Amino acid sequence: MNAPESPKSFERDTSEFPNPVPRPKDELERLKRPWVPPKGLSFITAVNNTYVGMWYVGTALLFFVLAGILALIMRTQLASPESDLVGHDLYNQLFTMHGTVMMFLFAVPAVEAASVYLLPNMQAARDLPFPRLSAYAFWAYFVGGLVFFSTIFFGLAPKSGWFMYPPLSSLKYSPEDNADWWLLGIGFIEISAIAGAIEIIVGVMKTRAIGMSLDKMPIYSWAMIVFAAMIIVGFPAIILGTLLLEMERAFDWPFFIAERGGDPLLWQHLFWFFGHPEVYIIFIPATGMVSMIVPALAQTPLVGYRLIVLALIATGFLSFGLWVHHMFATGLPKMSLSFFSAASTAVAVPSGIQVFAWIATIAAGRMKLNTPSLFIIGFLFIFVLGGLTGVMVAMVPFDWQAHDTYFVVAHLHYVLIGGMVFPLFAALYFWIPAASKRPLSERLGRWVFGLMFLGVNVTFFPMHITGLIGMPRRVYTYPVGMEWHELNLISTVGAFMIAAGVALFIYDMLRNFRPVQDQNAGNVWNAGTLEWLPNGNYGVRSIPVITSREPLWDQANLAKDVEAGRYYLPGTVTGGRETIVTSPFDARPQYILQIPGPGWQPLLAAVFTAGFFLLLTVKLVFPSIVCGVLAVGCVIWWLWETDPGPVRPPADIGGGFTVPVYVTGPMNHSWWGMISLLVVCGMIFTCLVFSYLFLWLVNPGAWPPEGVVVPHFLYGAVVGALYLASAALIVWASRNLRGEYRRRPASVPILIAIALLLFVAGSAMDLWSHWQTGLSPKEHAYGAAVYGIVSFQVLFVGVTLIMGLYTIARWLAGKLDSVRRTTFDNTMLFWYYTTAQGLGGAAVVYGFPKLVGGY
Repeated sequence: MNAPESPKSFERDTSEFPNPVPRPKDELERLKRPWVPPKGLSFITAVNNTYVGMWYVGTALLFFVLAGILALIMRTQLASPESDLVGHDLYNQLFTMHGTVMMFLFAVPAVEAASVYLLPNMQAARDLPFPRLSAYAFWAYFVGGLVFFSTIFFGLAPKSGWFMYPPLSSLKYSPEDNADWWLLGIGFIEISAIAGAIEIIVGVMKTRAIGMSLDKMPIYSWAMIVFAAMIIVGFPAIILGTLLLEMERAFDWPFFIAERGGDPLLWQHLFWFFGHPEVYIIFIPATGMVSMIVPALAQTPLVGYRLIVLALIATGFLSFGLWVHHMFATGLPKMSLSFFSAASTAVAVPSGIQVFAWIATIAAGRMKLNTPSLFIIGFLFIFVLGGLTGVMVAMVPFDWQAHDTYFVVAHLHYVLIGGMVFPLFAALYFWIPAASKRPLSERLGRWVFGLMFLGVNVTFFPMHITGLIGMPRRVYTYPVGMEWHELNLISTVGAFMIAAGVALFIYDMLRNFRPVQDQNAGNVWNAGTLEWLPNGNYGVRSIPVITSREPLWDQANLAKDVEAGRYYLPGTVTGGRETIVTSPFDARPQYILQIPGPGWQPLLAAVFTAGFFLLLTVKLVFPSIVCGVLAVGCVIWWLWETDPGPVRPPADIGGGFTVPVYVTGPMNHSWWGMISLLVVCGMIFTCLVFSYLFLWLVNPGAWPPEGVVVPHFLYGAVVGALYLASAALIVWASRNLRGEYRRRPASVPILIAIALLLFVAGSAMDLWSHWQTGLSPKEHAYGAAVYGIVSFQVLFVGVTLIMGLYTIARWLAGKLDSVRRTTFDNTMLFWYYTTAQGLGGAAVVYGFPKLVGGY
């Protein structure tokens, strides 16, 4: 279906409105009814962004507090030399869990959680496009995170550092299950983060207020789209790394064992390709928050909007060229060190642009010293100091001296606390009036800021000196006479000051936070953006046309007109939850999205998914498989209801403007979601091929090792032909589906079934061709890499099999035809990707050894 033409009213003066007033008496009541959350225990099945976002933020803050408690125990242990408060084994678990929880269970989830709550309101959408996906991501994070954290109470917490370097984390040196809890638990939680990122990408690009073109988007929306793009590009590396290390530990596939052709540095490359962008993944949403708060508090438009957008994009791009920044001491070639040192310095430029833009905005307006502005000023001070030490450690000679000392600990905390925690607290004080009946206390807020600001500097500034005079990281005690005692005692006092500030904040929240729907404190800051419009569970009463970046400042009476229903979609046209899907560039309405409501499916799917990974960790294979099957079943149950189909004619959204209630193809929001997912899959496969090639580079002349037979290239040709034939049948089925309205050709399920058989045959041929040569994945890294690529393709063929059978079931149930074909389109996209991946994998495992070795 083609997008409808935008009516002239979208460009005309906003004094003219599409809907007259007064509106029908029962219109608002009919709008509210589908958005009412379930009662009783079923309340936990709510999927509204207002509830899920609040639960998400609360859980992230819980993990912040828990990780902080671990830090206090460590600081108490280090306050005096030769302390015996905790032993070395428990200390290793404490510092590993502290870093892991702060990075994986607090920092990324916290900014993702804030976006779940804020983005629909900022863009005047009724909800995010996949609310059940948001609920699934939250419950997976909640259940998995709490179980993972509880391992500290049973001596099962990981103890190899939050970076889990092999060989220390390999089975030889960590034979217990502690490392497995990290590998499977964190890998699972990253899946939750990716689900949230896909939701954000589609939400920002497809559900904006009418007229909110890219140049009128809030800076926060820009920050979140860069954040989400970085997640789907960067997180696949850590997912693959955890998968390879767990395969090594569980099945003895030697990806990182040097004596059998592996290399521990492969883990560092995979980990830091995720790990250094991770810092900016945390930082970019925080800067987006700052860029929203500063103009509101200064009561003036943001200076340098376009430059800040470019700076956000540049930061995201440059951050992927910095991962070797953490590997300067590993003996890499000097040319590589020079390149990554230069990139590490260059990334400071876009950050500097943003800092100067904020300062200019503050100077252009009149900013009062309230609690949010104090946290913004504290952020600028602490982050700039962290950035200066970052430039220092970007210099290779200095890094060689400071590497693995407390100087790096100080730098890391200045950047992360200054760059993320302070902006987050500013955001909490700033936006809580939009969610609570009462704002937080200004008087207590100043105390919170003072304690945290002084505490951060008292804690971490002395660590620069401690590191420069030789104190190494990750030591649980130190001898008397090393001149470290006084500095460590000062740092411990500072840590308790931070804790006092956080405790006071929690008290303030318990005392004042009252999340009453339809009753919030209102626009107490006189901000100019749309999240301050009157709203309820259903979002805004009517979706406005906007003409600027600060519509509440520039469009008089906008809030009253929105609440009166004078703009678009003032009621419900289908009787359910709805929002308007808009075009990605100029935000013209395309169709009405029918949003799924509450259900047990996302919650149960998350619980069973967590059960699959967690039971696998403790080697309970059969219960784990049962949980995996149940998780897939819940996802199918969930998806079955989410394609309502073209059961209604195009609907009037106001002013006589008519849009369809169902579309397919690239206009459809689920198409965008599938493309985002395939980017993730493609990055995992790219990292897998990189691992194969890296291991080849460290095994010159032994790839494959002597005595290993590479299958004849004809096997690869047959595998590729089977994959291509399968894809060709899907193309044929797609063409048969195109035609007259409601056409249901009987050939479609038959073609899908035959294509599935060919796909499975190609995958089986791929596995058998290597197995029949006697190749073992245990003897050498070559076999592990080959079987890694082949097994990854087998996994994708298995997923395609499930999707194909699901598509056939939809056709047999009468829910798939030439118009209602969203399920088929998404299956088709995944099928084409899996075909391309299979061809690429076959080229690597069959062709590359012959190319470089002449076999």
